[in-house]
Amino acid sequence: MITVTAPDGFDLRKTADSGQAFRFTRTGPGSYRLLAGSRLLRLTQEEPCGPAVLDCSPAEYHAFWKTYFDLDTDYRSVSEQIPPEDRYLSQAARFGRGIRILRQDPWEMLVTFILSQRKNIPAIKKSVEKLCEAAGCPVTDSSGRKFSAFPRPAELARLSLDDLKACGLGYRARYIRQTAEDAASGKAPLDQWQSEPDDRLMEHLLSLSGVGNKVASCIMLFGFHRLNAFPRDVWILKVLKEHYQDSFDPAAYSPYAGIMQQYLFYYIRAEENGQIQIQP
Repeated sequence: MITVTAPDGFDLRKTADSGQAFRFTRTGPGSYRLLAGSRLLRLTQEEPCGPAVLDCSPAEYHAFWKTYFDLDTDYRSVSEQIPPEDRYLSQAARFGRGIRILRQDPWEMLVTFILSQRKNIPAIKKSVEKLCEAAGCPVTDSSGRKFSAFPRPAELARLSLDDLKACGLGYRARYIRQTAEDAASGKAPLDQWQSEPDDRLMEHLLSLSGVGNKVASCIMLFGFHRLNAFPRDVWILKVLKEHYQDSFDPAAYSPYAGIMQQYLFYYIRAEENGQIQIQP
């Protein structure tokens, strides 16, 4: 076990609910289960941004999870870039304090965001779990409960279109199959793309089956940790239209526009769900 705090905020609930990871699940009050590739972690946090207890060794935390949760980035200094006159984004950043941009596996992000198209978050999570059960290797937690790792490209490429459709992928099944074949064959060498500049990385991603601008931006932000990426999904488009009259300029927050995007995304969804009211 290891206990983690961050002076600039580390909130498990907000991060789990921020739409960037689909295997980060609340299992009870203040309790969470997280699967990242073939790694499984259980976490607890009793208070927002309070001490988080991770069920792993200090060595594993420093070797993987500290980086995964992006705990070396100073989110407080990023939020301080917001001009006071932008009251909506200022409120969103205060409300979203504790959200971290997870450093996730590019392959997992590629697949999950391709299949996320025209699906809500519960439906995405359900399809991801079915996909993992169909092709992933078994993972067992400390209590003996079994889960499935996220399948690697070759494992996923062995599934037929019918197998993929049975996971609830619909028309996305052919995109996922082609993407798995490209990654397994080396035609889409994601590891080699890590060093590419943002514009070149975007070109590579857009060349893949089923990947458009929004999906590519999500993969850049959540898979390649390009913090300047600014995905525009239906929620962000709603924010930009209703609160900025489509005049919001992500470039003003370079190189951290993606963090601002997460604050806006989390805040507008909370508003729509009746969790908060817009402050005058």
